[in-house]
Amino acid sequence: MFLRILDRLEEVLIASLMAAATLLIFVAVVHRYGTGVPFLYPYLHPIHLSWAQELCIYMFVWMAKFGAAYGVRTGIHVGVDVLVNMLTPAWRRPMVLFSLFCGAFFTAVVGTMGAKFVYGLYQTDQVSADLEMPRWIVFSCVPLGSYLMSFRFLQVAWRFFRTGELPHHDETRVEGIEVSDVLPDASLAPQSAPPPGAVR
Repeated sequence: MFLRILDRLEEVLIASLMAAATLLIFVAVVHRYGTGVPFLYPYLHPIHLSWAQELCIYMFVWMAKFGAAYGVRTGIHVGVDVLVNMLTPAWRRPMVLFSLFCGAFFTAVVGTMGAKFVYGLYQTDQVSADLEMPRWIVFSCVPLGSYLMSFRFLQVAWRFFRTGELPHHDETRVEGIEVSDVLPDASLAPQSAPPPGAVR
């Protein structure tokens, strides 16, 4: 139950940040060019969106940090496995586990260093330039996203240890649609040409 809630929360956070950043960029661009239109200028000029670019940058950074953890869980990260696949099964299994534990260790170190940095910022009064948001909130994505990514590495390692399977992303699969649910229409199927000399 906990993992299902965490998975859904991760997906909702990434999708919400992506949608909000896209919408905000669209509004900012429309506002920028709309102020150049004479009859729109009196309405748009009093609206200040100078903070939009900074907020979009922060949202994309948060999305990237949590998206990296999502990529580990779903197996969509690019990996070079030529040498690993050349190994015998007896050697391949410990090598894969070793690489997963290295990933977990590295991201845990990054998360710990990020947590120390955020704690240091928390004790100061530093704020961002346009939003004037406390900078420790902005940089909190580093320890949170890194620790989540480390957890995902351990989760994948445990699954691989038990089942021998790694998460694999199928680019042709669409969420909610199974291959068996899509039946080809016989009327749209191409008709094979009759052999030469055959009578229809």
